[in-house]
Amino acid sequence: MSLPEPRDPAGPYRVSLVCLGNICRSPMAEKVLAADLERAGMSDLVQVDSSGTGDWHVGGEMDPRAASTLRVHGYLTSHTARQFDPQDLADRDLILVMDLDNMDVLRRVIDERGEEFGFDMSRLRLFRSFAPGGGPNPEVPDPYYGGDDGFTAVLNMVEAASKGLTGELVSRLRG
Repeated sequence: MSLPEPRDPAGPYRVSLVCLGNICRSPMAEKVLAADLERAGMSDLVQVDSSGTGDWHVGGEMDPRAASTLRVHGYLTSHTARQFDPQDLADRDLILVMDLDNMDVLRRVIDERGEEFGFDMSRLRLFRSFAPGGGPNPEVPDPYYGGDDGFTAVLNMVEAASKGLTGELVSRLRG
């Protein structure tokens, strides 16, 4: 499945990563993807952000366990949680969700508001679907209610998906 065409060929390709609260999975994915894009020399061609479908943590920092896991592996951790805004549909080229529950939430938003912003379902995907050999369940599970090992497992999944997505973005935008 190829990446959707850029909505604004003159601007950066805009990727948004979405989970439930925007304090664990999606900010981890945002930081990993930003680092991979930087290493690939693509940070000027791709903008990355993240949000959550829920509003519980808006304005808060990343979960300390997520931040610690990222820090130990050499990633940046500065983050302020935000809630997904339907206005995001106006300029995002690709929205990547961490799991099927959040996919359902965004499908409803797109059904209600997508036409208004020229956004269709082809621009909505599961993030882990970009990981080679992602298996039959390409979700990134929520580590929030578990231990530190869950955050490490999420980081491993996110790194694999990020590498796959970065390769696709290099092909699409430089190929």
